[in-house]
This record gives sequence, C-alpha cells and structure tokens, in this order.
Amino acid sequence: MSTHRRAVTDQNVTLVLSVLAFFFLMTAYYIIRPVRDQLGGAVGSQSLPLFYAVIFGVMLLLTPVFGMLVARFPRKQLLGWSYSFFILCLIAFVPLFMAQDRIGARTLGVVFYVWVSVFNLFVVSLFWSFMADIFDSVKAREVFPLIAFGGMVGAIFGPTAARYLVRLIGVAPLLVISAVALLLALALLLRLSGARARLAGSGEPMGGSLWAGVKEVWSRPFLRYMAILILLGDGIGTLANALLADYAKAHFTDSVGRFAFYNDLDLVTNILGAVLQLSLTRWLLIRHGAVCGLVVPALVNMVLLLGAVWLGAGDIALLGYSVPILAVIVTGSRGFAYGMTKPAVDALYTRVPREARYKGKNFIETAIWRFGDVVVSSGVSLLGKLGVPVAGMALIGAGVSGVAAWISQRAGKSPDLLPGQDGDPVKA
Repeated sequence: MSTHRRAVTDQNVTLVLSVLAFFFLMTAYYIIRPVRDQLGGAVGSQSLPLFYAVIFGVMLLLTPVFGMLVARFPRKQLLGWSYSFFILCLIAFVPLFMAQDRIGARTLGVVFYVWVSVFNLFVVSLFWSFMADIFDSVKAREVFPLIAFGGMVGAIFGPTAARYLVRLIGVAPLLVISAVALLLALALLLRLSGARARLAGSGEPMGGSLWAGVKEVWSRPFLRYMAILILLGDGIGTLANALLADYAKAHFTDSVGRFAFYNDLDLVTNILGAVLQLSLTRWLLIRHGAVCGLVVPALVNMVLLLGAVWLGAGDIALLGYSVPILAVIVTGSRGFAYGMTKPAVDALYTRVPREARYKGKNFIETAIWRFGDVVVSSGVSLLGKLGVPVAGMALIGAGVSGVAAWISQRAGKSPDLLPGQDGDPVKA
C-alpha cells in the first residue's frame, strides 16, 4: 500500500472511530438528561438559581484540579481517569434514585442536576479538545460536522430508547445503560489516543500552571471573545430553560409525564441538529468559514425571540398540533447551537495552542458557562417577581442575540489565531 493510500486509510479510520465515540458519548448523556430536567421541572424556575449557583461553585473548585490533571498526565490517562470517574458515579446514583421518595425530589434534584451538568461539560469539552488535537484547521471544517452528526444520532437514539425503556424498567436502571454507553465511548477514545500518539507531543503531559486556563482567557483575545459568546448564548438558553421549567411544573404533575415532555423536546431538537449537520452546516463551514457558523445561529435566535414578542407565551398551531411557543424557541435555539455553533467553535479552536485548547477552552465551557447560568437564572427570577411578561424577556433576549452576532464576527478576526484560513473557503 502506498504512503498516500495508507494516510487516507488512517484518516478514514480516525474519522469513523471519532464518530462512533461521540455517538456513544451523546447516547449516554441524553439518556440521563431528561432525568435531570424532570427534576428541575418538579421544582420550577425559582429553584434554578440555587442549582446553577452550586454548579458554578463546583466548577470553580474543579478548575485547578483539571489543570493539574492536564499538566501532569498524558492524554490517554486523562481520558481514562476522567471518563471512568463519571461511569462509577452513574452506578452510584442508582440506589439513590430507587430511594427518591424518601430523599425528596428537591434534594436529589440539586445533587443530580449539579452532577449531570458537570458530567456534560467536562466529558464533552474534553472530547472536543481531543478532536482539535488530532485534526488540523482545514480538516476540522470538513470532519467536525460529521463527528457532530454522529453525536446527534446518539442524541436522537438516547431519548428514543429512554422513552420506551422508562415505562418498562423505570428511571434508576437507565443510569446503568448510560454508564455502559459511556464505557464504550471511552474504549474508542483510548484506541484513538493510542493510534494518534505519534503526533508531536500529543501523547505527553502538557505541563504548565494549574491556573493556566484562567490566565489564558485573560491573555488571549480569541478566548475572551469565546467567553463573551458563551455568556451571551447561555443567556438565551437559560432564559428559555427557566420559562420552560415553569411551564412543565404547571402542566405535568408526575415525573413520568415531565420525563416524556423533556424527552420529546430533546428528540425534536436533535433531529433538527442532525439535519443541519448533514446539510447546511458542513457546506457553510467549508465554503464560507467557521465564523458564518457562529453568526447564523445568533440571527436565528433573534428571529425566534422576536416571534415570542409578537405571539406571546401561548401555544401555536404547528403541523396540526398545538405546541407551546417556548418549546419552539428552545428547539430552534438548541438545534442550531448543537448543529451549527458547536462544530464552528471547535473548528476555530484548532487554531490555538494546545494549552489554550485544553485548559482555556475547558475553563470557558465549565466555570464561565455556569457563571452565566447563575446570573441569567437569577435575573429571570427577578424579572418574574417584578411582573415582566414573557414578551418583555424575549425582547431582551433578541437584543442579546444581536450582540452575539456582532461578537462572532470579531472572534473570527482575532489577531492571536494561528494561520488556518478559517475565514476563507477551502481551496481545492
């Protein structure tokens, strides 16, 4: 086999393993995501600031711990230990859910909501940092939408399977199934890490400061833009989640009903994301660059929120069904975030050094993200107490989306980005 053919084969194998790994990772997450959301729906939006405040505190405590792990241990060990920890935690939660009636939805809700949020942010952030490690900038724009599509298939398969399984086996056993899916993702990532260890320095400990993630955000213009975009985008998502939690509390009285509502919401969202990744996203990133993949979702959010200003918070007729306008906003916002924004952001991260790619990216996508949750959820709670209607909150959100579109354009022109022609179409 010629060197060129061998290289092409290696790239194809790497892509297939990456797609499968993200499929199992997102399957694991989306099996337990409705479990988390139904606990939030049981207590309503007034409890979300407490949930987010605890998550933010945990993220701050974990930032130096993650920095230490990245600095001192090779990538393969970092993946293995991090994912194994979360697998063991999933198993440990099983008896707690079996005793949910004695523990109480609020108490268990705080603990599990915090843990799932930490789980999601760390395992997904670490996955994409690893992907940015093994693909260059141009190749990332070609394959990241495909890898993200694999995750979207898992995000569709997870809630679909969970919808039927929860009525047969209940909530607690779903955690075991999630743990098995995460174990399969870990096995694939470890194989990938071993196969790609020949990349210069990629298999060695990174070194550096434990607090390098914090320092990178303050010192690099690109990471500052990413931190601002996380806060602005999170503002839209948290606003919609808070309003949706009140809707679920008012309309569903049991955990199974709330689980089904959030599960169906995730299913439709992920179908939208998968369609985008197979069609518009990959074309947009290859032909027009990653920046367009940031601007378009911000404009979509603006249109959706302006629609809520016009129509209010009631139900609308959609394909013959009566659908809450809040569900439409959440579906559209999340669908474009997962199906377009995420591949675009991670393609841009291929153009920063490895320490910024791991430590800085992780700090932004964990601690700063959850800081935004605390601020926005507290603000929504305050606005609700002041009597501001949903239309007023949606108008504020539309303005935030407009600012996000402007910041996205500036992020793609950040002077500290390494050469990669991300703003230009890929040349043949």
